[in-house]
Amino acid sequence: MIVGLTIKGRYHIISLLGQGGFGETYLAEDRDLPNHPRCVVKRLQPQSNEPFVLETAKRLFKRESEYLYNLGKHDRIPQLLADIEENQEFYLVQELIEGHDLSKEFNPPHQRGAKGVQFSEKEVIQLLYDILEILRAVHQQNVIHRDIKPSNLMRRDSDSRIVLIDFGAVKEIYSQSNYPTGQPQTVPIGTPGYVPSEQEKGHPKLCSDIYAVGMVGIQALTGIFPHELPKDSQTLEVIWRERVSVSPQLAAILDKMVRYQWQQRYQSADEALQAIQPLVASSVSRRLPSLNLSKILKVLICLGFMTITAIFVLQNSHELLKRQRDMQPTPSSTQKPII
Repeated sequence: MIVGLTIKGRYHIISLLGQGGFGETYLAEDRDLPNHPRCVVKRLQPQSNEPFVLETAKRLFKRESEYLYNLGKHDRIPQLLADIEENQEFYLVQELIEGHDLSKEFNPPHQRGAKGVQFSEKEVIQLLYDILEILRAVHQQNVIHRDIKPSNLMRRDSDSRIVLIDFGAVKEIYSQSNYPTGQPQTVPIGTPGYVPSEQEKGHPKLCSDIYAVGMVGIQALTGIFPHELPKDSQTLEVIWRERVSVSPQLAAILDKMVRYQWQQRYQSADEALQAIQPLVASSVSRRLPSLNLSKILKVLICLGFMTITAIFVLQNSHELLKRQRDMQPTPSSTQKPII
């Protein structure tokens, strides 16, 4: 715990926000700037002192810094503010996202088998679209996030938009020309239930993130944790459709996102976005007829009345001015001018 410490004489640690396998996350304030704006400080603090774990943690930490620097220019990815090494400790300073993570909205129950909050189909469509929009920018950099889950998806207070956080597990994809015998195996990273088989085996791909997004969507629809959903004993596909009523169009998209065989999924966020775009447009068009017609009618009547009143007033004003001019006495032609 480093609460009360000021890093680099600038970032004062206020409180602990959370901790994971490789580090701790703190709320801090920047004392070099006016009004001391708040920020997030991540401290590298592996839970093991084994050389392999320490080396892996340092590598992932530096990689997160590099990718946040490039990706943080996106409006819905936290901006990297500083990368600090001090007294043999490593820190990342990031933009603070005011809001809450989606695990708070899902409200997952503690008892196994019970349901959490279920989103409407329209809400799930919009959620998938929002996540995939951010992920497209990540995938365009040939980067895999590798840990997409509700707790790494923040809903920003200012505009209710989704923000993707925690890039500590990101991995860049290299071309096969760099590795003639195939891409080397990586350290398996991710959260059970949201991780596809190829990522568990150390061979993540862009579509591994698509699998995670699909599982987030299924969890939002069903209210059930991904790891609690059964799988087909033959195909190993996730069995979820019987748990909720959903349109065939959305069900087909989710099924393709979470296929066991990675070759059968959407291969990138851009491809998945193209598939879900028609559902987003359809959701918007269905929303228009649901507006309160009686309120619209009242507004139109009010506007019509105001228009008629304005015309009546203008006409009468014209007549009144004409009468006033007619009533004015005509100067006598024989009247002598006043000297």
